[in-house]
Amino acid sequence: MTFPYKLVATDLDGTLLRNDGTVSERTRAALAAVTAAGAAHIIVTGRAVPWTRHILDDLGYEGLAVCGQGAQVYHAGEHKLLTSLTLDRQLAGLALSKVEAEVGPLALAASRDGLDGDVLVGPGYRVQEGPLPAVFAEDPAELWSAPLNKVYIQHPDLDDDALAKAARAAVGNLVDVVMAGPGVVEILPLGLSKATGLSLAARRLGVKAMDTLAFGDMPNDIPMFAWAQRGVAMANAHEDLKAVAQEITASNEDDGIAVVLEQLL
Repeated sequence: MTFPYKLVATDLDGTLLRNDGTVSERTRAALAAVTAAGAAHIIVTGRAVPWTRHILDDLGYEGLAVCGQGAQVYHAGEHKLLTSLTLDRQLAGLALSKVEAEVGPLALAASRDGLDGDVLVGPGYRVQEGPLPAVFAEDPAELWSAPLNKVYIQHPDLDDDALAKAARAAVGNLVDVVMAGPGVVEILPLGLSKATGLSLAARRLGVKAMDTLAFGDMPNDIPMFAWAQRGVAMANAHEDLKAVAQEITASNEDDGIAVVLEQLL
């Protein structure tokens, strides 16, 4: 059995994971067939390692994963962080003050660096229901007390796209701003994206961009699609990602990844 790509890169939420947080048997079987045919599967997620590890363990995933929007390259089999990029907290604070000058007060959460970094949630920040642990910080200063890989921002009135657009315009070249999912707008180190993390991981695997097939569903997947040879958007994807995808597959609920992999196999 041959497979035309050497690397299959998949986002997690809204892509590999169904809405209940599981991976279907059909998709597991398709990925197993792809790796049996000699390709590598790599997970590329906006989640930092502490929010990703349990999923990788459940999948029996032993390879590299790109986490934290590209900030972290993680070896799942060895439970080891290979690279980790942190957000300059002074720059992030300056960027936030510029955003707040434009749109008014924001609610914040912050993802701490490291294998066991907590996600700290400040006053007023709405945490999505689910199993992902977060620590509530009564004192906003606590968010800034240790190295971070990203800051999450929310606005009482603006929707995700509007907030991301306004923030991007306000911060200039201090940091990057990305919309990574419903209710998830993030401030990242300038120049960081899933593409930068994926290219680092691919280099370790000896695989090039031209050998890579990527799947995703949100605007934070756009750089990864630009880097990979082929980008496939899920049916449930954000319109901005669909606009740059070479192909649109079925939704995450309908085994969209498996549909494409089975055809290629």
